[in-house]
Amino acid sequence: MLRSRGAGSAVVRFHRAVDGESLGPSPDHNLSNKEDYVSQVIKKSSARAILLDGDDLVLIRRTRPGQEPYWVTVGGGVEPDDADVEAALHREISEELGGTATNTQLVYLITDTVEGGVGVQHIFAARLGSMNLEQRTGTEFDRPERGGYEVVRVPFTAQAVQKISLMPPSLQEFITANIEAIHSVVEHPVSSA
Repeated sequence: MLRSRGAGSAVVRFHRAVDGESLGPSPDHNLSNKEDYVSQVIKKSSARAILLDGDDLVLIRRTRPGQEPYWVTVGGGVEPDDADVEAALHREISEELGGTATNTQLVYLITDTVEGGVGVQHIFAARLGSMNLEQRTGTEFDRPERGGYEVVRVPFTAQAVQKISLMPPSLQEFITANIEAIHSVVEHPVSSA
């Protein structure tokens, strides 16, 4: 079973204040009066991969002028031409790695407050199918002012993941708490049929 830890680790339910003017995270996630809860509009969606290659986690090490290096998972924003969030993930893997992924399973959601609603990062666990960095096509590689995008492998252990600055921190916490479960999901994907 996948465990979540920390803030922003699940879909957030919002409640309507008594005066009806403000919305905020519900202090009590038990729905006693469903009419007190309202949906927030998803204004921004992205897809990211906890991408395994053998016993390693494939990440991108970001270096930007004037900042300490940090690591991110492969992925990015959902575009209007993407059929769905998973299609966006496969497109991003192709753009950023010149690669493909198999055994893709949604395992985690991260929500953020954005102007006019919420942003949702859909986190998938997947196995790297192929990679050819010579075939990367992402527009970020043509913009040196955005810094470096170095593809790296980190041992897929809680200790190794904890030693790096993986962003966002809630994803780092989720991964370190769920190493075995993520391995299991990738090795034995659940059919969506």
